[in-house]
Amino acid sequence: MMKEPLIMIPGTLCDGILFKSQMANLADLADCRIGDHNSSDNLQEVAENILNSVVGQFSIMGLSYGGIIAFEIWRQAPERIKKLILLNTNYKKPSETTRATQQRFLGMSVLGEFREITTDFLKDAMLYPKHRTMPEMRNTVLQMALNTGKENFFRQIKAQLGRPDSTKDLPNIKCPTLIMTGVQDKVCTPDLHQEMAALIPNATLRVIEKCGHLSTIEQPQKVNEIIRDWWLEVIDTQDH
Repeated sequence: MMKEPLIMIPGTLCDGILFKSQMANLADLADCRIGDHNSSDNLQEVAENILNSVVGQFSIMGLSYGGIIAFEIWRQAPERIKKLILLNTNYKKPSETTRATQQRFLGMSVLGEFREITTDFLKDAMLYPKHRTMPEMRNTVLQMALNTGKENFFRQIKAQLGRPDSTKDLPNIKCPTLIMTGVQDKVCTPDLHQEMAALIPNATLRVIEKCGHLSTIEQPQKVNEIIRDWWLEVIDTQDH
């Protein structure tokens, strides 16, 4: 029997390394693939390109910007989405603070300070305090940013700054949905995820201790365990 595709979509300044543990751990449950979130600076086009890269129905796992793309994919083709896994993400349109921060980062990139964005700002904002002091974790975040590069970073920022507010869409998401974040996620707070879970009819919420914004690399075993349990429970429910 063919396994259903699970498209994993990384966040800003991240690449497939973000889901390395999940790719390995969930391989027996799904056909795991990394979705291209760098194909355009237009959110609708990014979603359309991912839709065109897969045939038939599939499931999506998106972290942060990846979750924003997941909402847009759902808007374009809700009938094709079997399961939705939303990690450390935001369903609202960008706040003025977010816009100002992102514009500042774009300015730093133009001035040749691309590496400093990750080194001086993002690692401290994204990671749980203890994880910020771990060289391996810091190097992983920096490596993903360097792999992404300045041009793709520009595309990612422009695309997500143009995102709509998804609030009105949430009650219409009928597929099984897993929502997960870290207790210490300062970028997309637990409150946001609680609101999201309350608005999506078939949602399950899990909040992980000792975890910031990059849950898949900060607490990979816990994330894998939660996804596996939920996935198998959904399948069991659908079979009955």
